Amino acid sequence: MKDHNKGIIFILIAAMLWSTGGLFIKILPLDAFQISFARSVFAALILIVLSGRSSFTINKLVFLNSLFYAGILILFVAATKLTTAANAIFLQYTAPIYVLVFEPLLLKTGFKRKNIYSVLICFFGMALFFLGDLQPGHLSGNLLALLSGVAFAAFLIGMRKNGEEYQNSTVILGNILIALLCIGSFEPSLMLQPGNLMMTAYLGIFQIGTAYFLFNLGLKRVQAIEASLISMIEPVLNPVWVFIWHGESPSGWAILGGSVILTGLIIKTLWFDRRDEKPILVE
Repeated sequence: MKDHNKGIIFILIAAMLWSTGGLFIKILPLDAFQISFARSVFAALILIVLSGRSSFTINKLVFLNSLFYAGILILFVAATKLTTAANAIFLQYTAPIYVLVFEPLLLKTGFKRKNIYSVLICFFGMALFFLGDLQPGHLSGNLLALLSGVAFAAFLIGMRKNGEEYQNSTVILGNILIALLCIGSFEPSLMLQPGNLMMTAYLGIFQIGTAYFLFNLGLKRVQAIEASLISMIEPVLNPVWVFIWHGESPSGWAILGGSVILTGLIIKTLWFDRRDEKPILVE
């Protein structure tokens, strides 16, 4: 099999593994901090094993970016617990739009007039999630998902500033930080039950650790545009798995808003991201 085809398969598997996160977060009888703690313990361990020596390249920005990474994951789990899986994943996926807005300001790269189109499309899609009859919990979950997207954008900008060689250490340190922040939620009688332990182990080892490792392998074999487009399978499949196995249906507004956001991201990817720049995804 050609290297390019292997790269596509690696990224496809990674995106599919990421997409299962919403389902397990929904069905686990644990709160957001307990899930985040257990998942990140397993993720840190498997990433240390898979990454080898490249895990330990550290500078000041690694610590800052690991804080953003911790924010992404904890906020996303909390959002998924409070609102629908579709709302949580699509609102988190607005992160590239914040990058288009803030990267020129922070990294002095300059604004591009054409970017305004994808920004406006995605913000319109985002607004659709707040139409209709929102329960208080859903509203809180939507806001947490938006904050997760903001943290995601800060992480992306920080990683571009710091360089690719620090990516592994940032993600590993981020998972260690999550475990430390959430260790107070550890409840052995509940979290060490075989079913709960198996599901959190799956989330850490496969949905985060293995998926991240495969995505990195794929990036060495395909163009950035291909990787970005294939990765969009994650927000599409995430609510599908939750609907099939958990019976949660996204609202019509969420489906419309998610479709608009995906359209904006596709425009961004095909129109603006043609330079060979490797994207960084974590979910």
